[in-house]
Amino acid sequence: MANLSSGFHRVLFTKVLLIVTLLCITQYVYARNNSVLIYIRDDVYVDYLQFVADRDISIIDDFSGENIRRDVVDMIIAQQALKLGGFTHRFSYAPGKVNFRNTKMLQNGQLLISFDSYWQQDALPLANKVYISDEVIRNGEYVAGIYTSPQNSKTLAVNQLSDLTELSAISTPKWRTDWKTLQQLPLKSLTQDDSWLSMVRMVNIQWIDFILMPFNSTPDQSFTMDKVHLVPVKNIGVVLKDSRHFVISKAHPKGQEAYLAINKGLKILRKQGAIVKAYQQAGFFVDTDIVKIINP
Repeated sequence: MANLSSGFHRVLFTKVLLIVTLLCITQYVYARNNSVLIYIRDDVYVDYLQFVADRDISIIDDFSGENIRRDVVDMIIAQQALKLGGFTHRFSYAPGKVNFRNTKMLQNGQLLISFDSYWQQDALPLANKVYISDEVIRNGEYVAGIYTSPQNSKTLAVNQLSDLTELSAISTPKWRTDWKTLQQLPLKSLTQDDSWLSMVRMVNIQWIDFILMPFNSTPDQSFTMDKVHLVPVKNIGVVLKDSRHFVISKAHPKGQEAYLAINKGLKILRKQGAIVKAYQQAGFFVDTDIVKIINP
């Protein structure tokens, strides 16, 4: 009888486990079908999850600490602005090696919004297919660091504009503001590559001298991802003269609703001083009394 009882309980347990599993799958599918799917670059999503750590996005007001970066601040600011503006839909995420593919998805309505803000110069050519939000980063606020390998002593010695004449940099014309800024610097060479991951890897192994990157929130402002480790030239910055905006698809059924909501929310956050505070705490907005801008 004991064996029969044990066998019955095993069968019952298996059935209950199967039912619970099916319920979880059903709830997951329901959640995905009733939320707005956002495609996000996988490395940004990992940092986002680690920084947020199951907190309510709408009440996050401290942007200091590890795993915070400009991309993650963008994600949180966008969601806070949308909620403040009355956009109540939930989001689910599809992380992956997305980069410029997002632009195509925005244009055809597969993607509602890019949580990674766009330069105005990159957004304007898409204006017939997308809505462009109010500024999230204003013209002149974006000061980039000159990031290089810790072993690249020549780059780390940069102190003024003329020091760049023997150095190589890397970017892509698809980032119009970055590319235009680098073209105006007196570089030895400027290499094009459309993959951000490829860019940082080439700088890491010193095939290229430097890449312009937002200042990081780590104590030494260094950037580390897998085997890539880059450091900025200390207290030297390059200003990128353009504003950044969120881009929303006109073809997406919730596009207009999201556009009106995010602008309403951005105005509220701007009035509260929350946007500047967030980027300052994240280490992205630097003190220009300390950081020397070499292309004023």
